[in-house]
Amino acid sequence: MRRHLPVLPIAALIAALLGLTPLAPSTPEARAADRAAGDQPYASYWHPNTLLTWDPATDPDARFNRSRVPLRPRVSDPALKANANARAGEGKIASLVSFGPTSNNPAQGSTNPHHYAFGHWQYIDKLVFWGGSAGEGLILAPNATVIDAAHRNGVKVYGTVFFPPTAYGGQIQWVRDFAQKSGNRYPVADKLAQVAQYYGFDGWFINQETAGGDAALATELRNEMRYARTLGPVEFMWYDAMTESGAVSWQDALTSANDSFLQEGDRRTSDSMFLDFGWSASGLNSSRTLARSLGRSEYELYSGIDTEANGYNTSVPWGSVFPAGQPHVTSLGIYRPEWTYTSAANRADFHTREARYWDGANGDPSNTTTASAWKGLAHHVAESSAVTAKPFVTSFGAGQGDFYHSAGVRVSSTGWNNLSLQDVPPTYRWLVSSNGAKLTPSIDFADAYDGGSSLRLSGPLDAVNTVRLYQTRLPVAADTKLSVVVKTPAAGPTRLKAAVSFTDAPTSFTTLDLGSTASTGWERKTLDLAAFSGRTIAQIGLQAAGSVPSYDVRVGQIAVFDGAVDAAAAPTGVTVLGVTDVSPTRKSLRLAWTASASGPVHHYEVYRRNADGTRTFLGATPNDAYFVPQLDRVGTETTTTLDVEAVSAEYGRSPAATTTVAWSTATESNLALNRPATASGQCNTTETPAKAVNGSVSGGNGDKWCTTTSAKWLEVDLGAARSLSRFTVRHAAAGGESASWNTRDFTVKVRGSTADPWTTAVAVSGNTAATTTHPVTTTARHIRLEITAPTQTTDPAARIYEFEAWGS
Repeated sequence: MRRHLPVLPIAALIAALLGLTPLAPSTPEARAADRAAGDQPYASYWHPNTLLTWDPATDPDARFNRSRVPLRPRVSDPALKANANARAGEGKIASLVSFGPTSNNPAQGSTNPHHYAFGHWQYIDKLVFWGGSAGEGLILAPNATVIDAAHRNGVKVYGTVFFPPTAYGGQIQWVRDFAQKSGNRYPVADKLAQVAQYYGFDGWFINQETAGGDAALATELRNEMRYARTLGPVEFMWYDAMTESGAVSWQDALTSANDSFLQEGDRRTSDSMFLDFGWSASGLNSSRTLARSLGRSEYELYSGIDTEANGYNTSVPWGSVFPAGQPHVTSLGIYRPEWTYTSAANRADFHTREARYWDGANGDPSNTTTASAWKGLAHHVAESSAVTAKPFVTSFGAGQGDFYHSAGVRVSSTGWNNLSLQDVPPTYRWLVSSNGAKLTPSIDFADAYDGGSSLRLSGPLDAVNTVRLYQTRLPVAADTKLSVVVKTPAAGPTRLKAAVSFTDAPTSFTTLDLGSTASTGWERKTLDLAAFSGRTIAQIGLQAAGSVPSYDVRVGQIAVFDGAVDAAAAPTGVTVLGVTDVSPTRKSLRLAWTASASGPVHHYEVYRRNADGTRTFLGATPNDAYFVPQLDRVGTETTTTLDVEAVSAEYGRSPAATTTVAWSTATESNLALNRPATASGQCNTTETPAKAVNGSVSGGNGDKWCTTTSAKWLEVDLGAARSLSRFTVRHAAAGGESASWNTRDFTVKVRGSTADPWTTAVAVSGNTAATTTHPVTTTARHIRLEITAPTQTTDPAARIYEFEAWGS
């Protein structure tokens, strides 16, 4: 995609930012061979011809990238929109988001609590999982966590296909490979449909910017999209770059030069089009007219804005796309809204920026008054809600946390991110009405009932405060119940009521008192809604009343369900698919099981059993396979028992299914730890070779060996010939630096004495990971790390936080 100031293609820009240069594409088989059986699975990526060889049955990561969450239907009641200026049922928003480098998107989250945990799904209708590079792969499928979270919120997810300009490694042959034909079939299109259907996402964003095409190639691309759409429910969004002549020429509008990529006569080519950033009011008006003449909606055109560099400081001619008091002209396409995360100093700053970006300067979507031209997306587009069926349960989980709680009990103190575990966020962030001081709602990461966060209501309470949370469409039956889990700083009155409105009077709340608490712990208040049977809940909120100088109440869960809380059947056949020994006392592993025979299941939780009868949470997924990133040995235990239990849609819990993992009785240690080290050079007086063998990666950016010498090597003397089982190298990102500085190409060599020649034990090319582990079977006294490509970019500095040699 084309950038302005300077003018660069977006696809090209992402390649430039990541420092990706053209490499020989690796095959899926080669990537699979590089992975140990229990290593981290990643989102899938390919070049066109390598995609043709993909088979989920032989791809060890495929099972972990499957989403099990269906796309939920949504509602948007104009009577309940937060902002008077916003319009419902008109222009939509597509969001193009890069969650990580193409080759480094974990399939199921990770132990890093810092992540772009997007929480404003109510304003978007499509999310494009943005990425791709000439060196890694042109075709990127979304990972399971993003699909799960998006679908729970009624948002469609697209993978990305992009062909970069030749200046950034693009080759027109790749486009021809993509459009190759076999009889009446397009083999790559067959695979695109298969990938989308197997992984459970909704379509593809096609970004073709490689020069050298012609009209015949452009025609084949259109035919290919039409062919793919016949294979099943797979959609396409076309980017305004390649024209019908085959030339790359951004139109910034729907014109006669590109309209066949949307509609050609009575044939639908793509489902929508992303218009490049240089659009004008006249161009959008003519685009609307042309779209209608083709029998298509103007809201299938997404006028692009680029917020990667400046976020809500980006200049946007809002009146051209969303004119005040008039119907929207087109929809809106946002490039890189994760600026709110990448520019933030910490999590609190991210939430502040996210609120400013989406809800407006006042943190209130109903009041977007500001001197800034950026009033927040809530000013223009009315909220949608996927809370359209029972049961509905939210613990206000953000999809990340510094710990994990289960029913109010801390079961893990390890940080994490996993959007598969994100609850449907509140529709309104935040809407509080009061005749006095307004309470401050917030997502609180200091306490939780389930997961890693809860809802906190705090501030001076001197009048009735009504907090609107969710727009819903939930029918009430004779046995429907509403439960709220609360925690107060002292036993006594909560001064809190549940507030619900119904579709026959959607703006009028009925309140139900939550009463008092008997302790300072989490307590569940269950309310019978039988009196409202036959009506449909339109809104769910909370109402606080009384006089408290410093009110502070946490809400750990809100649930609407029928009858008793149902439990799912237990999963069966828990199997360890593979194990990687990270150290003698730590493993990572891949698990799989047979899904519960009855449910429905919201997700499965994985625990380790402890000797004292407690359990430690290891992770969770809606899938039937899970990667456990960290299993730690306790004491001298020889086996660890793992539990997998199903959590139902109403949060009832099944009995656990179990399996065991064995630990080696052999004593293994890092033989390079604190041994004498020499190197080809160092970047400064503090970044010495000794820093690479000091056993630490947490001492800041200076806790590493660094060199810019032309030949880059690091040697360690183990003191005597030792039996070695593996090498571990911790690259730049392991110490908190940019992943673009992770070592790309390197070898590890060994020898028994200084009189012996060096022998290559490990050879790596194309690495992108922060930490790499390399099993070996060898004996050596001297070990040598040689680096030939120090980073993913042109940066010349090698950065190694640890060079470990494990053995006995």
